[in-house]
Amino acid sequence: MSILDIREAKAEDLEAIIRLHEEDELGSHGDAWTPETKPVYEAAFAAIARSAENVLFVAVDGSEVVGTFQLTFIPNLTGRGTLRVKVESVKVKAARRSGGIGAKMMTFAEDYARSRGAKAMELTSNKTRKDAHRFYERLGFTRSHEGFKKKL
Repeated sequence: MSILDIREAKAEDLEAIIRLHEEDELGSHGDAWTPETKPVYEAAFAAIARSAENVLFVAVDGSEVVGTFQLTFIPNLTGRGTLRVKVESVKVKAARRSGGIGAKMMTFAEDYARSRGAKAMELTSNKTRKDAHRFYERLGFTRSHEGFKKKL
């Protein structure tokens, strides 16, 4: 691996980001980059870019997007007004996993969150992703809550 650059995503990264989600059967949520779906992804990207509470990042090796994640900053009344950050949509290109990219992305995410004043970092992970759970625990995350979702 050459020097990994982690930066805010640009519009021209969008297809590569969706392709990372596309290759993940469990976490793809039916994502696919097609002429029909391109407008909805562009609209979602624009909404993220307009939001002061959301930042979408890519990890780039040379000119190749090899990873992505999104940070959402959540003001909270509990914990004396603690600002939390939620890490979402963490993906590393399948062929590049276990090479340290994910750890570098999470270290970057933690440093970035601290720089914005966040005092807590949280994420969710599908219950079947045992390797991911071990990865997050190695990084210091603890299993503290049970998550729930409901499709609307």
